[in-house]
This record gives sequence, structure tokens and C-alpha cells, in this order.
Amino acid sequence: MKTIVLGAGLVGRAIVLDLAAEKDFIVTAADIEETRVQELTARGIKAIKADLSRPEILKQLICDQDLVINALPGHLGFQALKNCLEEAKMVVDIAFFPEDPFELEPLALERNTLAIVDAGVAPGLSNMMAARGLSLLDRGQSLEIYVGGLPVVREWPFEYKAVFSPLDVIEEYLRPARMKENGRLVVKPALSDPEFLHFEQLGTLEAFNTDGLRTLLRTLDLPTMKEKTLRYPGHREKMLLLREAGFFDYVPVNIKGISLRPVDFTARLLFSRLQLKPGDEDLTVMRVVVGGEKEGQPVRCVFELFDRYDRSTGIHSMARTTGYTATMLARALDSGLIKKKGIVPPELLGSEPEVYHFVLKGLEERGIKIQEQIEEG
Repeated sequence: MKTIVLGAGLVGRAIVLDLAAEKDFIVTAADIEETRVQELTARGIKAIKADLSRPEILKQLICDQDLVINALPGHLGFQALKNCLEEAKMVVDIAFFPEDPFELEPLALERNTLAIVDAGVAPGLSNMMAARGLSLLDRGQSLEIYVGGLPVVREWPFEYKAVFSPLDVIEEYLRPARMKENGRLVVKPALSDPEFLHFEQLGTLEAFNTDGLRTLLRTLDLPTMKEKTLRYPGHREKMLLLREAGFFDYVPVNIKGISLRPVDFTARLLFSRLQLKPGDEDLTVMRVVVGGEKEGQPVRCVFELFDRYDRSTGIHSMARTTGYTATMLARALDSGLIKKKGIVPPELLGSEPEVYHFVLKGLEERGIKIQEQIEEG
């Protein structure tokens, strides 16, 4: 399968390397950063320097490809996905853009193709776990998702490092969080409703609202649903301070005759402090809890993931868990396991046991293990 990966950052690079390791895929990478292109070229992988924000360039690059994996930053993601569907390409998408992917459903169906959207770890694998949990119950009532990517070494002042673009990280702290409470759609500010959770491997983490349910709000009919991001205690308060002080604002301000968006200044300033560097170790922790009834008794299906930086490959945990979920879905497409058309959110695949176990088996082969158990009460 001829496959092009749009974006070769830490996650895109992990996707490229994983697919290139098998003969089933002929892989090309495209990125605007020359250093990323050179690094992949030195490994014998075809890589092209290109401005993927320009539709005419993107369409030219994908014209002879069978599959596109969209690993671009969120602000470029929706337009890139639309361009791919216009060219009738199959897409696995991890761009996590703010727009509604179902707006592109008519286009995908008209072109007789599909896009698996939100195909990372969360959203993505978390959605598949949610659907899996519901399939094990007689009746579902609630869904809770807690997920975080964290540095192993906590460094002051932010105690956080990111594998994604700084603008995407900031967007997570800005985008209002949609959830379900008592059967009603509720919208709360990001960073709201903090709570502390204990994890055996890490101790206490702080969770707060983020807008991670996304397609689940449309596809699952549960009265209670929420998604929260996990960070080391104290990080949330610092981000809240920056947000409320205006450092994340998108409205330009004039400074000595120069018009500048505060969010661009902040992203540039924070980038050197938040960027995971080669050798910096990270970890990923996720807990998905599906509550409901089984044979008349209240039960909870609990899924837990704990993954660490891979010292043997130098690939960060968040890149592994996000990227390898995407590559296993690409392999499921290549194997003919996925036959749907249109916009396909991961939960629709998690409800199919053959696809779900195919993805989990591939993740386990790459050292990413998920614990699944049913608890009473």
C-alpha cells in the first residue's frame, strides 16, 4: 500500500518508521522542516520538503498514493483532510482539529472513500475502549476518560513537556469542554473541575476538563460522559493563570507598531521550555471507565494503559501510543478488516471485536499493553 504521512514531527516520525519497517507499505513522508526530511532520508526513507498548508501542493503529493495519514497540527488538519477526500483518498487522521469532521461525511461518501478520524491514543484508542466496554454490558450509563502524557522527570516551573505543536497544547487549555450530565449536553471551560486521582505507578495526578469526547457525543447515547486531562499537580493552575492573564489570546495587540497575537508569542516562548528533546523520557497514562449494568447488577469496565519512553528506539511514549494506534488502523485497512465508508470515528471500530483485537494485538507486540477488567459496584 503506497502511503504518505503528512507531518514528520515526533508522532509523524514514529508513524513513518513503524510503517517503513514492513514490506506491506511503501512509505513517503512530507514536512516543511528540512531537518526532519533529512533525518528520514538518512534512514533510507523517501521524504519530501513541502508546504502542506497549500492545497495545490498537498494534492500533487497525494495523487498517486493509496492511503494518507494526516499528522499535521490541528490548525491545518481539517483543510488537509478535506483536500485528501476531494482526491478520493483513504485517510487515517490524528490532526485533532477543532472543526466537526462529520461536515465532511457527504464528501467522503460522494468520493466512495473513508477517513478514520481522531485515530490516536485519546481521542482514538480511548474511543475504542469505550465501545468495547459498552459491548460487555447489558446497559451502559456512564463514561469517564482520564488521559495524560507526562515527562518522567518533573522540572519547574511547568512540570510538563509536549510532543505536539505548542499551539495545539495551548488550544487544549482554551477549547470549551463538552460533556454529558444527567442526559444533557453541558459545556464547561477547559481546565475546570479539578480533581485528584491516584495511579499505582505514579501516585497522585490532577485531572481537569478538556474537550476530548468529540465524536463520542454524537455516537454514544449515555446520560453521563466526561473526558479529563491528567497532569502533575500544580500545572493546571499555572496554565489557568496564563490564560486568564491574556497570554493565550488570539486577538492581536499592537506593540511599538507591530501587530502580534499573544498566543503566538506565548507559543514561541514556551516552545523551548516545553519541547521534549532527544533523550528526555516521557510516559503515557490512561484510564477509561464505562459504568452500567450486567445481569441486573451495577458494574464498571475499567481499562488502563501505562506506557514509557522506548530507550531502544528513542521514540517517546506519547508518539508510540498515538502513532502506533494510527499505524495499526492503517494495517487493519490494508488487511481488509475495515469496510466502512464516510467519516469513521474509532468507537465504530471498537465495537467490532475483530478490529479491536487486531489493534490491541499490534500494540502489545510494540510493548503497549492495556489492562481490562470488570468490577462490581
